[in-house]
Amino acid sequence: MKSPRWLDRILYPFAHQVVQLQTGSMHYVDEGQGEPIVFVHGTPTWSFVWRQQIKALSRTHRCIAPDHLGFGLSDKPLNFAYTPEAHAHNLEQFIEHLQLKDITLVVHDFGGPIGLNYALKHPENIKRLIILNTWMWSLEDESQMMKISGFLNSIVGRFLYLNLGFSARLLLPKGYHQKRHLSKDVHQHYLKPLNNSRSRIGTWRFAIALKESGPWFASLWNQRENLRAIPKLILWGEKDKLLPSHLLERWVQAFPEAQVKRFDAGHFVQEEKGGEVADAIKEFI
Repeated sequence: MKSPRWLDRILYPFAHQVVQLQTGSMHYVDEGQGEPIVFVHGTPTWSFVWRQQIKALSRTHRCIAPDHLGFGLSDKPLNFAYTPEAHAHNLEQFIEHLQLKDITLVVHDFGGPIGLNYALKHPENIKRLIILNTWMWSLEDESQMMKISGFLNSIVGRFLYLNLGFSARLLLPKGYHQKRHLSKDVHQHYLKPLNNSRSRIGTWRFAIALKESGPWFASLWNQRENLRAIPKLILWGEKDKLLPSHLLERWVQAFPEAQVKRFDAGHFVQEEKGGEVADAIKEFI
């Protein structure tokens, strides 16, 4: 595929790859050789969010980062469900298509439940887990998040997301502790793929899924013992304004054997602490 004109090839110098799924065309990055590292993004980001880690780690490993349907340079079909469950099914198809083995799986935000669904179903194919500011359980006890998610399922909430680009325009900056890391150029790379109401359906579906997908999230957590034997590294931005800080404690309580590294960063820790996150992953591997 051709690069869009707005894409800065210095920031994102990777070759474009595409796989055709039943539900649409999925764009992905596949750089380097060696053991595979699969990076799974959340909202409203895409493979661009992992660029610093891919640049550093592709010298020694095969780095693979797909764009979920509805995000980045992937198709944005109107007839796709856009639920986390549907994205998880796509990711499983994607991994099987590439025939990836002994995967180091790196997940963030909604990429957590989406990617960890694969790990729960195929723990024998996951060599390591690296978890950044995410969750894998129902958020029904998070009253503020439930209230917001319910509101976003209203006519007004839908308008904010689809017509005003609320997610990339307003929420994304809140995810940064140090705003200097979100330069105008970097921000454009999150705004441009979501430049009309049709292209923003995926972000809106994620917003309402915080509440609607609670039973599916809970079903994942009930299978968490499947992950017990997999080595884990948790990289956490402690100044996260989008997710409650106590989510980290739940991870630590469930998996006390996991290595934990905390950062003075917001939700998008891989953006604010790009080199340090890459170094932590490299050291863990």
